Amino acid sequence: MPLIKAADAPLFAAPLMTATGLAAPSRGSKENSVWRFTMHPGNPGREHAVTREEIFIAISGQAVVTLDGETRDFHAGDALIVPAHVPFGIAVPGDEPFEAVAVLPVGGRAEMGGDLIDPPWAQ
Repeated sequence: MPLIKAADAPLFAAPLMTATGLAAPSRGSKENSVWRFTMHPGNPGREHAVTREEIFIAISGQAVVTLDGETRDFHAGDALIVPAHVPFGIAVPGDEPFEAVAVLPVGGRAEMGGDLIDPPWAQ
């Protein structure tokens, strides 16, 4: 049974963010990658796109989302659906961390500055 215990989930650190890998091909998932991430206060939310639709569910805190040029507040309990190839960023301008869960189909990649990036937590 592919059950990933919280204590066994791998942690990944990035500037002003940490991600906990939950489901991914390396952990038994065939179709979706799922991770929980914490964005630290002051994270400017680098704009990028993804090659597949990505879904975010806010767990705690608040952030500001810019999606295809439109900016909105993103609060705990909200869900964000990011279409493939649409530029977006999630920033944390306040003093509290922001936590969310993200779902990206296996094989989805980030598009940033003309480069394709494979998020390590989704592998």
